[in-house]
Amino acid sequence: MSQRVCISLDAMGGDHGPTTVVPGAAIARERHPEMTFLMFGDEAILAPLVAAEPRLKGAVEIRHTALAIAMDEKPSQAVRTGRGKSSMWKAIQAVKDGEADAAVSAGNTGALMAMSKICLKTLAGIERPAIACLWPTVRGESVVLDVGATIGTDAEHLVEMALMGSAMARIVFDLDRPTVGLLNVGTEEMKGNEAVKEAARRLREADLPNLTYHGFVEGNDLGKGTVDVVVTEGFTGNIALKTAEGTAKQIGAYLRAAMSRTLSAKIGYFFARQAFKALRDKMNPSRANGGVFLGLEGIVIKSHGSEDAHGFAAAVDLAHDMARHDLMRTIRDMLELTPAGASA
Repeated sequence: MSQRVCISLDAMGGDHGPTTVVPGAAIARERHPEMTFLMFGDEAILAPLVAAEPRLKGAVEIRHTALAIAMDEKPSQAVRTGRGKSSMWKAIQAVKDGEADAAVSAGNTGALMAMSKICLKTLAGIERPAIACLWPTVRGESVVLDVGATIGTDAEHLVEMALMGSAMARIVFDLDRPTVGLLNVGTEEMKGNEAVKEAARRLREADLPNLTYHGFVEGNDLGKGTVDVVVTEGFTGNIALKTAEGTAKQIGAYLRAAMSRTLSAKIGYFFARQAFKALRDKMNPSRANGGVFLGLEGIVIKSHGSEDAHGFAAAVDLAHDMARHDLMRTIRDMLELTPAGASA
């Protein structure tokens, strides 16, 4: 029998709130019948939506929470008003209390990170959390981090992210020794700032048993899938993510414009439109929905706020896999196996 996994959901988060969260949970549970949910939000709204989903029968406990964090609320304000009583905070608190194995929210990213750090704390030996995402490549997918948790970094933090990203890659891709690259302005050893060069030295000299350090990678290696894990600081990572998302939309717009110029092109587009949509979605990292907050004493997944039910279900799937395969233990094992010289 499959191991039971409980996921806590901030049911009021995101652009669409319960109307996306509830059907998204139902879709995910169809794939993982052993999964149950704690849903935090307005019971008057949630109860009829849950009752209308036969796939959720007997799998949901609704916990009424009147307060929801707004998508445009500043993190500091969200913590002040929502600490201990918002649907977002209570979903995270359920993980801390051991009631849930992972939390998922489509809400305000800054607020979710701030609350997660305060409520769960960071792992011993981890300076700062990072957000990791699955990035589409010509080889399949890679783990990329950090895509926006923190701005600025040092060598120690880059090494920590390499270890945490490798732990995630081992679970998602079923690899014993994921390949890791540091994003840089060139592949030559003399290039890059001091933090990147020092992190490269530590990873190279440590010869870690649970990852293979590839070396520096450049921006074009993201799409190639040159390595399983790409490590960079949050400022650069977020710009890369938004650039890739924008490029996917740009190509989609170009295709639509090109296919509407002549009658024959319109006919061709009519028959090929699903293939073009699949191409656009494949190129867009946001479609591999679910950012994993790494470095915390618990599993928190951030879903894109604008995703539909299928997109939210993908984030729940990711939470399930991280919990089912014990991401926390994998990260702790990697940190314990790391020689002191790799992080100092």
